[in-house]
Amino acid sequence: MSHEIGRDLSTKSRQFFELVLPPADVFEDGSDLVIVVDLPGFRKEEIKTRLNESAFTVTAKREADEKDGISYAAQRPLRLSKRIPLPVKVETGDEEVTGKYEEGVLTVRIPIKGVGRVVIQ
Repeated sequence: MSHEIGRDLSTKSRQFFELVLPPADVFEDGSDLVIVVDLPGFRKEEIKTRLNESAFTVTAKREADEKDGISYAAQRPLRLSKRIPLPVKVETGDEEVTGKYEEGVLTVRIPIKGVGRVVIQ
C-alpha cells in the first residue's frame, strides 16, 4: 500500500470516528439526570459544554500530535461534537450544573425539574 493511500485511509478513518464518537450514557440517579461521555485524548481545557432545556451539547478540539518520523495511521479524532437530547425536563436556571472530567470521561449531573429526593429514616 502506498504512503498516499495510507494517508487517505487515515483521513477517512478519522472523519468516520469524528462523526460517530463520542459514546455517551444517559440515566437517572435519584433526582439527577447523569450524562457520561467518553472523551479520551482530550485535555479538560479543550472541552466545551452547553446546556439548554432540550439538549446537552459537548464539543472537544485538540491539535494533532507532531511526529518526527513517518506516520502510518492517524485515526484518533481531532474534534468531536455530540448533541444529546434530554429525555426529561431539567433545571437550567439558577441551579449550577457541575461536571467532572477524569481519566478521559466527562460526567455531568443535572437536577431534574420538579423531582426531589425522599429520605427514608
